[in-house]
Amino acid sequence: MMLTIPCTLMRGGTSKGPYFHAADLPADPAERDRVLLAAMGSPHARQIDGIGGGDTLTSKVVIVSPASRADIDIEYLFAQVSVETATVDTTPNCGNMLAGVGPFAIENGLVSATDPVTTLRILNVNTGKIVEAVIQTPGGKVSYDGLARIDGVPGSGAPIQLNFRDAAGAKTGRLLPTGRVVDVVDGVGVSCIDFSTPLIFVPAEAMGKTGHETKGELDADRKLKIRLESIRLQVALLAGLGDVRDKVLPKIALVASPQGRGVIASRYFTPWNCHSAYAVTGALCLAAASIIPGSVVQGLALPKSDDPYLVSIEQPAGTLDIRLDVAAQGADGIPLIQSAGLIRTARPLFRGAVHVPLCEPGQAA
Repeated sequence: MMLTIPCTLMRGGTSKGPYFHAADLPADPAERDRVLLAAMGSPHARQIDGIGGGDTLTSKVVIVSPASRADIDIEYLFAQVSVETATVDTTPNCGNMLAGVGPFAIENGLVSATDPVTTLRILNVNTGKIVEAVIQTPGGKVSYDGLARIDGVPGSGAPIQLNFRDAAGAKTGRLLPTGRVVDVVDGVGVSCIDFSTPLIFVPAEAMGKTGHETKGELDADRKLKIRLESIRLQVALLAGLGDVRDKVLPKIALVASPQGRGVIASRYFTPWNCHSAYAVTGALCLAAASIIPGSVVQGLALPKSDDPYLVSIEQPAGTLDIRLDVAAQGADGIPLIQSAGLIRTARPLFRGAVHVPLCEPGQAA
């Protein structure tokens, strides 16, 4: 016996996964998570019995709902489905998958499009924050064709502008979750910043790295990953996030001065392996950290003198540009960031239905 559930598999930025209308999934969170695990084929290293891609970047789910309040147009819940364990984590957000929310909502009749672009106010249920998305809709129809290119994705597509507003303290309620710009953990000075997502920044040099290594080189370094996880667990406690051994937040990243024309170089962990590019929410946080006086990121960044709030990040797939809108300096000397924006692309890969067995994950033959 099978459940048959409508969905659209989409690439959003440098990630991909199924997008669901909330009405098509169980309302009970535990039952919903069971369905998502079965749909993705978890737990299994290859997710062979589901539509997951056997990687954290391709084991993501977006659940879209009609607006429940007057100041938004649409809302969505992001779910990180574990590949090898029967867990679904709805504590993080994913800015890459967010790129597909607007097109999905328009094409499924949840919101109306305007000509030539449609601007939507999207509520991220995970964080309670609103993101503005500007989608190309000539003639009132979503266009996926265009010249916008993002590193880590072949070809080009229509640009989708994402503006993250009031992103400070998205998860913890504080820009500085530990109350300090720098904490010393295991003898290393690190900075924990919560802007769009909580992220711990560690100087690559302190870990015996350059910060310009490939994903493969970092993933193969077991001692490095053990050290990073030790730091992550301790900082999480300092930040009031509790025991996060089975949680993906906070994430952690190595940072270094750029080698090319970038402002900062970084390698982002998901958190137990290196990202093949860079998470959008992580990039927003990194950009914010680069202008916070005294942070380990600010100490390594080389800002552009003619455009100090355009932060170009050197990452494994190339570069990623974040534009900060800074209002003024706060009373504590920390800049007040009104919004942070970037360009992504997205497109549907297939529309149809996923068939879900009516049994517990891992019980199917």
